[in-house]
Amino acid sequence: MKGNQAIAEAAIRCGCDGYFGYPITPQSEVLEHLMAERPYLTTGMVVLQAESELASINMVYAGAAAGKRVMTSSSSPGFSLMQEGLSYIAGAELPALCVNVVRGGPGLGTIQPSQSDYFQTTKGGGHGDYRLITLAPASVQEMYDFVELGFDLAFKYRNPVAILSDGVIGQVMEKVMVDDYKPRWTDEYIEKTCPWAATGHRSTGKHRIVTSLELEALKQEAINDRIQAKYRKCEEEDARYEAIQCDDAEYLFVAYGSAARICMKTIELARAEGIKVGLVRPITLWPFPTKAVAEIGGRMKKILSVEMNAGQMIEDVKLAVGCKVPVEHFGRYGGVIPTPIEIFEALKKMVK
Repeated sequence: MKGNQAIAEAAIRCGCDGYFGYPITPQSEVLEHLMAERPYLTTGMVVLQAESELASINMVYAGAAAGKRVMTSSSSPGFSLMQEGLSYIAGAELPALCVNVVRGGPGLGTIQPSQSDYFQTTKGGGHGDYRLITLAPASVQEMYDFVELGFDLAFKYRNPVAILSDGVIGQVMEKVMVDDYKPRWTDEYIEKTCPWAATGHRSTGKHRIVTSLELEALKQEAINDRIQAKYRKCEEEDARYEAIQCDDAEYLFVAYGSAARICMKTIELARAEGIKVGLVRPITLWPFPTKAVAEIGGRMKKILSVEMNAGQMIEDVKLAVGCKVPVEHFGRYGGVIPTPIEIFEALKKMVK
């Protein structure tokens, strides 16, 4: 199936309660697959095309406030419209899952693949001091797997999680191993495991207020302290990466998503000509695998950050190695996909 279809199928099978979204290329198959499967008749999952991205993210906000496993998906311009809502969700400390299948920009841009939303997704995007836990799939299988993982992380930290993909992974077709259908959470389970949820005070008799508003500055600072503390915990416990052929490497690629897949072919080309290069693929873009990049990158002569943008993740790579190793950037943008040979030429230029 396509990567976008895998997202949708995973949502149905992992017990998602609701999807609220709006079509936009190149991720429209997420909504189309859900509508075609009609999961309300099998699992009870609600699927609704909202009137806009603004509406869909606020429907997600409401569902999350009730302790439900809810999600949305979009592509770059639509994801931009969701930023205020994501800030509200993070400020209210609610779990939710958002998928961004990135296309070229800025503006309306193209409908071709890009990785130009890295800054927007990993640095906050909306207003205030908050973070999106960000997963970067590099295959259709990971598009599937990261839905349930995303929900697990969202509820562990009571924070929105983003799956940051692109039009390559969203549109490519690959074999996918799927799970059996898992039941949706019962109201009793939500009441037991989500004591913060607005469930109509059925059993407690107490009002539960879900809000991100606090008019007293010192109280708001205390809320921020709590949020920042859980972000530090997330950095310690859930930074994820994959290291490929790094043991004997002298040079290093750092790349994620479809760019990482292309780099794997470039590694074959380079090693065939005697250039020992490896790859660190961040799986979580936030928290960025800083320790791994610092440890592995610190052994290298030079590092090449390969991205389908004008140079965004390179900042995190440079911060990780602390300027101890030269870091350069290679990228194509506007929807252009780099070839393995182009990356190999950039590597040879860096080596020289």
